[in-house]
Amino acid sequence: MTIRPIRDEDDLKAVLARLDVIFQADEHTPEADERDVLVMLVEAYERKHHAFGPLDPVDAIKFRMEQQGLTARDLEPFIGPSGRVSEVLNRKRRLSLRMVQRLHDGLDIPYESLLSGAA
Repeated sequence: MTIRPIRDEDDLKAVLARLDVIFQADEHTPEADERDVLVMLVEAYERKHHAFGPLDPVDAIKFRMEQQGLTARDLEPFIGPSGRVSEVLNRKRRLSLRMVQRLHDGLDIPYESLLSGAA
């Protein structure tokens, strides 16, 4: 196994092709070790070259709703009455710090996403 840095998109494609071959390797084998190292390299490369900023707060909330199969009604304990939830989801009302705290604690939405774009 020869491991090299990923310097460009061609290197990335080559590493991804190799990962296709070894991704299902049994644990505690040389292929599994190689897979783990290559995955770390890919993650580092993508973090550096394809980084996306934090989600917009509403997008972050909607993403979590989709992940957990939640409805707007399920957000009431975190945001408030249904009218307020609707205003937040339709971007007519900004999140208060209390809402941010509750959404973070209750739904594990990162503060970074909930506070992005805050004044």
